[in-house]
Amino acid sequence: MTTGPVHGTWEPSPAARWEDAFLTGNGRHGALVFGDPDDDRVVVTHHALVRPNGSAEAGPPALAGALPALQDRLLAGDLTAAEEFTDGRPLHWVQPFHPGFRVRLRSAGGDGRASPMRRSVDFTTGEAVTERGGRRSRVFVSRADDVIVHQVTGPAPDLRVELDHRLPGAPEHLRVGHRVRLTRSGAVLGLTARHPGGDLGYTGVTLVRVTGGRVEPLARGLRITGADSVLLLTRVRRHTGEADPVAEARALRDLLATGTYDSLLARHTALHRTAYLRAGLDLAADPAERALPGSALLRRPDSAALLERLFAAGRYHLLSAAGLLPPRLTGLWTGDWDTAWSGAVTTNANVNLQTASAGAAALPEVTGALAALVERQLPDWRENARAVFGARGVVAPSHTDGWSGLTRHFSREYPLHLWTAGADWLLVPLVEHDDIHGVATPATAAALAETALFYEDFLTRTDDAGHLVVVPSYSPENRPAGGSWGALNAAMDLSAARHALLTAARYHPGADADRWRALAGRLPPHRVNADGALAEWAWPGLGDTYDHRHLSHLYGVWPLDEINPYDTPALAAAAHRALELRGAENDSAHGHLHHALVAARLRDGERVAHALGRVLHGDYFHASLMSSHYPRRDVYNADAAHALPAVLIEALAQSTPGRLVLLPAPPPGYPRGSLHGVRTRFGAVLDLTWSPDGVTAVLHPTRTLRIELRTSAGAGFLDLVAGEDRVLTLTAR
Repeated sequence: MTTGPVHGTWEPSPAARWEDAFLTGNGRHGALVFGDPDDDRVVVTHHALVRPNGSAEAGPPALAGALPALQDRLLAGDLTAAEEFTDGRPLHWVQPFHPGFRVRLRSAGGDGRASPMRRSVDFTTGEAVTERGGRRSRVFVSRADDVIVHQVTGPAPDLRVELDHRLPGAPEHLRVGHRVRLTRSGAVLGLTARHPGGDLGYTGVTLVRVTGGRVEPLARGLRITGADSVLLLTRVRRHTGEADPVAEARALRDLLATGTYDSLLARHTALHRTAYLRAGLDLAADPAERALPGSALLRRPDSAALLERLFAAGRYHLLSAAGLLPPRLTGLWTGDWDTAWSGAVTTNANVNLQTASAGAAALPEVTGALAALVERQLPDWRENARAVFGARGVVAPSHTDGWSGLTRHFSREYPLHLWTAGADWLLVPLVEHDDIHGVATPATAAALAETALFYEDFLTRTDDAGHLVVVPSYSPENRPAGGSWGALNAAMDLSAARHALLTAARYHPGADADRWRALAGRLPPHRVNADGALAEWAWPGLGDTYDHRHLSHLYGVWPLDEINPYDTPALAAAAHRALELRGAENDSAHGHLHHALVAARLRDGERVAHALGRVLHGDYFHASLMSSHYPRRDVYNADAAHALPAVLIEALAQSTPGRLVLLPAPPPGYPRGSLHGVRTRFGAVLDLTWSPDGVTAVLHPTRTLRIELRTSAGAGFLDLVAGEDRVLTLTAR
């Protein structure tokens, strides 16, 4: 029996559905491993694989010339005016994410069929392993060499290998070609697919090395008989025009010449294990429950062992999904061409929740992926600001395929082109990263400056009291009672504008900073409605619609620190009332965990536990420990899986550049445990242990400063010295 948290999961049978396949990835390539000894399937994915749907040729709507008239109408009380603020085109989703193909090894005549089998994935190495009898299949995606590595050893008298593109939902008219070429030690398999109506396509290459046995070519693959082991290296590449599979195969041959499966694994593990082990959670779970397969543990939703494993799996999957891009709605994986909502990187809640733990949970690799997306898309963000608002600076889209950052996704019910808070939300993790590491990253500083420039040009209208008005304004993805989707002074927009201007001023001292601070000071305060709740729209006549999955109006509570119980207690109480009144609408997983994150900031552990319980009891997790969007494992989606570690960290420890809060909202039912490796925004690593006897916190500071310390016993100040550990012991009251 295990004596500590399990850093992996296992099952006693193969995955019957692709959603249950174990996952491995390096932030570029991904693999879904089914773990069937007789039909060993590995679905290959890559962040770059998106299929054309006509949206790539579309620009943002050129509406700037009509903006002043729209603002006049909204300010005059025409609350449906924004419904006409389009260029008439239909809603167009971004280019959909899709799988590449599966590497398939089918065997006949093995001698272990009567033996029990086990498939597992090790979070510390990213290796998925299937074992039965003397047969063993091992798969990982190398972080060092950007290749999918797959080895089969043990009895396999007759093995057929092929690259198979025939996955659910594959387009009928996808033009697919296969190439098989024998080599002295095995073979090279190639698959080239081209989308209809153009020259966009992708090419997969698998280098096969066989030890012992005989290799024969087949139409789309190989027959291998009597082999002792088979090693496969696979890459996929998206391209326009002709591909060069020979050059790719040559690169794989050169890579294989440098080592074996074990040496390739060692190179990868040196990078992956270091990142994964930086932080962890131990809830003192029952060792017998820790030993259970994941599917059995999921049937015990109140188990501490389940929460430990989901925390570990969440960090593992997030690390594995983020690299070339931050995670998509499906992370880095799909076994189906019909990905919900195009498998986009969705920026008005989803990727924001998924990356929420990147700073505190010590995953700068995730922050780096987000930073790369922002930097790459800034030219498109500038075009959005110019075309829609006639402004300098930048406006981020609500959806992106990972490549284009142009705003194209809008309709009457989802006027996402009116949403101006996206750039600020995407920059929040980058600012947190800089706070943690004590740096001012030039790219983050530049993006903040451009966000502030947009607000300088956009915030020109005022109300009767002289406050600036955000008009038009949009609160994803809700509409006010008594109004329409395009409205005025959404609470999220007010918080985002204020935060962007003040943060840009912090990064850019001088005349610009003075101007931006003055502009932020002219924004109106938040409004408290007749129910005593923070209003979602700070504009007279716009009532609240409470039953909604998004909590955009509480952006000032989380992820920002604009509203908190210490500095703004009255607003915090109004925010808490708004949280109490909020419904769950369609039970989206992201809504429940967003609710938990806000509750943690407001020190409501009971509400954190309730929101977590809705997900843990709602059958949201597949046997892979990847999550779904809806209850009963409906719609494969990474929001819950990736956001859950952030919820637990926020419930146990919170930090700002000048404050540490210990155990602000611990969910009841976990009386003892430890959280280690948490990064704080004042530059210290935190290790936290709690039990019925008390709390011990050890801070490892990298900077010398004074911070405010908040605990259940009260508030005080704490002096930290760089390089000197500080141990805090709080006895139970």
